[in-house]
Amino acid sequence: MKLTIISAARPNFMKIAPICRAADAAREAGNNITYRIVYTGSMDDTALEPSLFSDLAMPIPDAYLGAASGGQSQIAGEVMLAFERELDANPADFILVVDDSTAAMACSVVAKKRGLKVAHVIAGTRSFNLCEPREVNRTIIDAIADVLFAASISTNANLNAEGLANPTVVVGNVLIDTIRYNRHRLLQPLWFDSLGLRKGRYLLLTLNRHDLLNKRTVLYSLLNTLLSHSEGLPVVAPLHPYAEDAVRSLCLNAPQLHLLPPQSYLHFGFLLNQAYAVVTDSGNIAEEATFTGTPCCLLNPYAEHPEVWRTGTSELTGEDPDALSKALERLKCGEWKHATLPERWDGRAAERIVQTLLMGQV
Repeated sequence: MKLTIISAARPNFMKIAPICRAADAAREAGNNITYRIVYTGSMDDTALEPSLFSDLAMPIPDAYLGAASGGQSQIAGEVMLAFERELDANPADFILVVDDSTAAMACSVVAKKRGLKVAHVIAGTRSFNLCEPREVNRTIIDAIADVLFAASISTNANLNAEGLANPTVVVGNVLIDTIRYNRHRLLQPLWFDSLGLRKGRYLLLTLNRHDLLNKRTVLYSLLNTLLSHSEGLPVVAPLHPYAEDAVRSLCLNAPQLHLLPPQSYLHFGFLLNQAYAVVTDSGNIAEEATFTGTPCCLLNPYAEHPEVWRTGTSELTGEDPDALSKALERLKCGEWKHATLPERWDGRAAERIVQTLLMGQV
């Protein structure tokens, strides 16, 4: 079996790494399985720091499609043409996508038009808002995929409610495979002591969503709320340049706020694992926080995996400063909810994916 695994963005590699390990283990056990990793971006993409692949203990991509940033249609067109050439040169039996981006959708469509099988590894995540490009992408991928690998009972329920006939397997959250595998490998950043930080005595802040960063008044209120409830604790904020610019433009008077560049996977994992709490607009970080047991305030109106707030460590505060304030008050008073890991978030999702493919259940 020849697999082509698609990565459309840096966070995708955290989901691909355990699949590679599971495929390698299956091959070493005598199974006929090989894979190629295809990145839809360019080789010189600055988002791919040199340490990423060594941090994740995985191979570098075998091919780069070189799609540039741009509008949704431009990205889809560039990826489709480039992926056609990739498949001409390197035929595959199965295409695995671990994302709901436009690039992932484009690769899925190309594969189906060529008669290849497609597997969607995060099937069934929904915002129920078709005005969002990602919601359109994920519904298209789920509709045409030959097998749907769901991360949880809730995402499986979404697929059942839509009446999709594609085979569905609840394998668990492959992102948890990576944080579990690497928990003993996490590294304290060199600057940690120089900032006077102590384990369990700082707040971690991440911001990525452009639509939130563009709401200056809302962002100002949220950050003021966070800082006023920090109780003197440092607030560590590793941010991409566009997010850092948005925060700096607010001219906050906050000496306890430390704006830092993006961190490597192992360094950021350390910060998350040791934080008193995390405030984030990233669903992936909320999922990882559920595994590490870190209290999490999720600044989103919904969670793609509702388990992070139903049973996990997250509170869904959205973009509401009052909701954030109440959550931080509960944290300060030691009233944060008891959390448990969702079913099958046990670090073996990738094994289930590979075994399903090898057993010919699709």
